[in-house]
Amino acid sequence: MVTYLKRGASAADTESAAAQVRQTVDDILARIGTEGDLAVRHYSETFDKFSPESFRLSDVEIKACVDSLDPRTIDDIKFAQEQIRTFAEAQKASLQDIEIETIPGVRLGHKNIPIGNVGCYIPGGRYPMVASAHMSVLTARVAGCKRVIACTPPTKGAAHPATIAAMHFAGADEIYLIGGVQAVAAMALGTETIAPVDMLVGPGNAYVAEAKRQLFGRVGIDLFAGPTEILVIADDSADGEMVATDLLGQAEHGPTSPAILLTTSQRVADETVVEIERQLGVLATADIAGAAWRDYGEVILCADDNEMLTEADRIASEHVEVLTEDPKWWLDNMTNYGGLFLGKETNVAYGDKVIGTNHTLPTSKAARYTGGLWVGKFIKTCTYQTCTEEASRIIGEYGSRLCAIENFAGHQEQCDLRVRRYGNA
Repeated sequence: MVTYLKRGASAADTESAAAQVRQTVDDILARIGTEGDLAVRHYSETFDKFSPESFRLSDVEIKACVDSLDPRTIDDIKFAQEQIRTFAEAQKASLQDIEIETIPGVRLGHKNIPIGNVGCYIPGGRYPMVASAHMSVLTARVAGCKRVIACTPPTKGAAHPATIAAMHFAGADEIYLIGGVQAVAAMALGTETIAPVDMLVGPGNAYVAEAKRQLFGRVGIDLFAGPTEILVIADDSADGEMVATDLLGQAEHGPTSPAILLTTSQRVADETVVEIERQLGVLATADIAGAAWRDYGEVILCADDNEMLTEADRIASEHVEVLTEDPKWWLDNMTNYGGLFLGKETNVAYGDKVIGTNHTLPTSKAARYTGGLWVGKFIKTCTYQTCTEEASRIIGEYGSRLCAIENFAGHQEQCDLRVRRYGNA
């Protein structure tokens, strides 16, 4: 039986805050839908204190951002993008068009068709999320999307050069310096100066996540994203320093980010708690990470690996680090996770920034039914069918009787027409 050595806040504790977010987002979307660019400018001035002549960056402005960076930074961005491109291209190669003959004369198939217009949101604020440009813009480009645009908020009233460079190198067709709900609304709904997109992707704060939720249906989205999550699975081979470092490394994303240790070792649990307090005394982001650990951190002690497996699949965390003697056992047996990081040699930061897998992953237990953003999310798999006259007669006879069972007279007549027409085929 599992033992909670430390519990975090429950979902019910955050419901009142979520209700306020929903209403605020609803109001912003309604106004932007009605007023377009005027409303976008209003909210940019209100939330970001930013009102440029044009929100779209010109080629000259983009070049200035790139030119302001030191060569090492540019090389690092390009290295990360090459890793992400390589993996995305391999994923795309796994998607094949198919066509089969099910009975003589009946051919069924599907085609993989890239989504036409994609809008990517690249968060800013406290942390300029340079890597999100690789994960969204670049992956959409590999998928073959025809138009890929991107928005990111201003940083202290100006463009963040590394973020803009990453968006540019990734292949963004249009780059806008707009943040928050106003950015995703402008891309989804369109304005006088921004043509609407078919799909929205990218992480963001609670307001951005709620905006994507409300816009879903009018456009496609990648995921319903909540706060960043980490689950560390550790046995007695792990050490408290590494566990604490990796938990706090994700807790710093925000004060509501769950950080959970699942372990069979009382020693590891005790060491981790002590080590977290020590590290919070020196960590530059301790104000955020400390709040997340205090309110959403958990330590769960389990009897054995099987009990840990049951708990891990119940938690269905966005990021799961496996610090055990046999990490492959978890790859073979675990089913509910966003991204799996196997062994002490890897960690979530690698996945977030550079190793090549996509960092936009399911949160809030969505890993029970979906994976994360990947090249396939930008591709529609659409079916088609053809029949010869003889095959149409055969299928029509079956179809007519099946339609009659359901009392669909119009459907039945579609079938009967082909049977009459091709009966002598």
